Amino acid sequence: MPFTSLRLHALVLGIIGLCIGCSDTSAPEEPPPPPEEPWDGTYTPLVEPTDWVDRGEYAPCSFTVPQGTAIDCDNPSHFDVSQCDLASLANLDAHGIYQIDMRHAAGFPDFAGIRVPQDGSTGTLDGHALTRQQLNGEFHIATRFTQRGVERDLAFAGCDAPQPGLVTGCFVRCSNGKVSSWGTFEAARMTWGRNEAEASGGLRLISEQAISMGRPVDVYVHRKHAYVVAINHDRTDAPGGLTVFDVSDPSNPIRKKEISLPGDSYWNAAWTKEDALYIASRSAGVLVFDISNPADPILVRNAPGGATLDVHTLFVDGNRLYAVSPGPAPHGETLIFDISTPLNPQLLSRFQASSTTSLTPSAHDSFAYQDRLYVNHFFAGYIVFDVKDPTNPRELGHYAFDTDNSFTTSHAGAVGTFAGKTIAFEGGEYQGAHLRVLDVTDPTAIPLIGRYQLRPQTSIHNMILKGQRLYIAYYHEGLRVLDVGNPTQPREVAYFNTFRESDPGRTDNLLEGAIGIRVPGDGHVYVVDTTRGLLVFNEL
Repeated sequence: MPFTSLRLHALVLGIIGLCIGCSDTSAPEEPPPPPEEPWDGTYTPLVEPTDWVDRGEYAPCSFTVPQGTAIDCDNPSHFDVSQCDLASLANLDAHGIYQIDMRHAAGFPDFAGIRVPQDGSTGTLDGHALTRQQLNGEFHIATRFTQRGVERDLAFAGCDAPQPGLVTGCFVRCSNGKVSSWGTFEAARMTWGRNEAEASGGLRLISEQAISMGRPVDVYVHRKHAYVVAINHDRTDAPGGLTVFDVSDPSNPIRKKEISLPGDSYWNAAWTKEDALYIASRSAGVLVFDISNPADPILVRNAPGGATLDVHTLFVDGNRLYAVSPGPAPHGETLIFDISTPLNPQLLSRFQASSTTSLTPSAHDSFAYQDRLYVNHFFAGYIVFDVKDPTNPRELGHYAFDTDNSFTTSHAGAVGTFAGKTIAFEGGEYQGAHLRVLDVTDPTAIPLIGRYQLRPQTSIHNMILKGQRLYIAYYHEGLRVLDVGNPTQPREVAYFNTFRESDPGRTDNLLEGAIGIRVPGDGHVYVVDTTRGLLVFNEL
């Protein structure tokens, strides 16, 4: 697919037009009434629009210097803004966090994030210090940095502010002082939705606990204890690791223990079975802890042992543990363990999908349901395996994307039965990512039957299906709760905006906000926010 090498590299490391069947982007003050009749299983298949939809040029401006020309890219005079409504830019605040949907003139997507602090200090663009930050009556933003031996420039010039918190304009990318590409953009300030309040639908924040171990990414709740894992994501002062909370009283979690291991700073997922806690490690595979004393995990071993293995996500179903590894490139793999003896996982098989692509990362997450394993294979799509015989998984089918002409990813999912059909809720990551509803009853022919999407500049991360409620950790959009009793028409019934620009430590990253979520059945919803830490809500 056409894509800048810079952005693809960033994807690997990190790893709206008309919207048929999408939810309205503005949540009502009160949840809508329940459907009069239950879903009867009928639907009209939808056309897959991809995550990023090409809406054409965002603004009537251009960069006037030809590609390949040696020039100072951080010079606003190189942008032709003669057809722009520059006066409207005076309505923009002189600070804020913006997520930017970029369209190169050649017609392919890109994205970036900007943060300009309220105190006027130097901001960032994609994590790099700004060399130009003019948001006072105008919009001129630029940065210069070196990556893999190449000096790179990225600059933006505003053209119009068509509504509060939204700005369009033009951008240019340069490499070693020469114009490499340019195009137009639409940037949305990451305040709460479209005139949204902090919360709706009866969701209440019951407690909040900061995490000092690094960037929190996942939580699992077991025996009245919450296990929060964190990664040392560009935070040199934080080791990454595990924080244990006693949540016997969810309104007052008590921090019991913090654990980290030297040289092992990227712990991305957690799950439990009986006296065992499993943690996904980038360098040690699956870490196995004894939690016979829930407040005091003791490391027992790593699985499968041996050479370094990057395990990114976990799923436990009965006596099986599924561990998904995005590497080695280009395919990634899924490992199946027998955990009938929870503290001593035994490897049964490891396998790769046949329909992966040359792009990385590949395997990302999984969901086990009725002897099938649904694996999110990022660019390669959503792939279904028969795992009735765990020693011999068989690929049954997939919901794939046209990676030559689109930017679409499969990142997370959940599966259940509705009106006698097996229905999957699946979502991608990065710009334009949203919820898809798929009929996976026949994995050889999977139709798209419903969708739900918020702003095109935001991304979803994880989801939990409980009955007819789907709980989504939606990064900048916070916690979203959907009624999916009729899967063809997911309806938002509640939300809580966890993201706040003013939170200490907030960055310009697209993957900021609500990231991990669990609904353990104790009457509460546990969410981890990348900056705020562990947030506990009431369950609806």
